[in-house]
Amino acid sequence: MLAWYDVHAREMPWRVGPSARKSGVAPDPYSVWMSEVMLQQTTVAAVRDYFVKFTSKWPKVQDLAAAKDDDVMAAWAGLGYYARARNLLKCARVVTADFGGVFPDTEAALLNLPGIGPYTAAAIASIAFDQPATVLDGNVERVMARFHDHHDPLPDAKDVLRAFASSKTPIARPGDYAQAVMDLGATVCTPRSPSCGICPLLDDCAGRRAGTAAELPKKKRKPNKPTRFGTVYVATNSTGGVFLERRTESGLLGGMMGFPGNTWSETPEPPLPPFDAAWLLVRGTVRHTFTHFHLILEIYQARVDETQGFIAASDFDPNALPTVMRKVWALVEKEVLEWQ
Repeated sequence: MLAWYDVHAREMPWRVGPSARKSGVAPDPYSVWMSEVMLQQTTVAAVRDYFVKFTSKWPKVQDLAAAKDDDVMAAWAGLGYYARARNLLKCARVVTADFGGVFPDTEAALLNLPGIGPYTAAAIASIAFDQPATVLDGNVERVMARFHDHHDPLPDAKDVLRAFASSKTPIARPGDYAQAVMDLGATVCTPRSPSCGICPLLDDCAGRRAGTAAELPKKKRKPNKPTRFGTVYVATNSTGGVFLERRTESGLLGGMMGFPGNTWSETPEPPLPPFDAAWLLVRGTVRHTFTHFHLILEIYQARVDETQGFIAASDFDPNALPTVMRKVWALVEKEVLEWQ
C-alpha cells in the first residue's frame, strides 16, 4: 500500500505528499483538522475551494478563533451541516485559549475537543502526528470488507471492519498508510465497478477471488426519507431592506440568519406571519433535501414601510444565507426587484 501511495497519492491543498514527508516536511495539524471537518459528508471535489478560501482568510487557528461567527457561517454556506461550522469555531477557540494555538497530538486528547469524533480524532492523530491510529471512513470500510470478503451489513459490521483496519495499520508511516487506503477506495476500489486489475491488493483480496467484491460492503436498507412542510415569509421595505431573523442555536441551521417561518413538520402547520402585513402567496414552492428528510416550503412575501429589524440592501448578501434560504430568495427576487 505504501509503495502504491508513493506513486499514486492524490494531490490536495491540505496534504503533504509522500515525497515531501520523506524529506522532513510535516503536515500542518490545522490544515488536517480543517480538511477533515469539511470532508464529513462531503466530497473532496466540493471541499477544495472551500478549504483554500478558509485558509486564505484565516491561515492559522488563532485567526479563525478571532473571526466573527457570521463571517464563518457565511463562508461555510453550501457545505451543509452548519453545526460543523459552529463546532469549528468552538474548537478553534478552545485550541487557542487552552492549548496556546497548538493542537494536541494524541487521539484521546483530540477527542475532548468540540466537534471532533472518533474518525476525525484518528485521522488527525494519524495524518498530522503520525500516530498509529485506526482511520475508518467509507473508503476504508469498503476496502476492508472486500479484502476480507466480509458480508455482514453496515452499520453493524463497523466494529469488525475497524478491527480489520487496525490489524493492518503499520507502526511506520501510519499517516501515509491511512491516506493510501482512503485514496485506494476513492480511485480504484470504488463503490461501483472497482478496477481490480490495477489494485495493489489484487493477489490477496478475498472478495476478488470469490467474485463478490463489487457487491461489498453490504448495507442495511435505509428507510425512505419523510417529507416535511413549512412556511417562510419574505418581507422587504421601500429602501430594499430585507427582514431576517437569527435561528436558535440548536437544530438545523442553528445560529444562522434566515427568513422567518413556522416549524417544519410532516403535518403542515397553519401560517404564522412574523408581523401584520399584506402577505401574498408566491407561486411555486421551494424544495430542499437534508440528510434525514425532504422539505417543501410555501412562501409568502410582502412589502412594508418598516425599517426596524430589516437588513439594509447594501448589507444584504443572499450568498451568506444557508442554501435552502438562498433558494427562497431566488424564487422571490424577481418580484422584489420589480417592486423597487
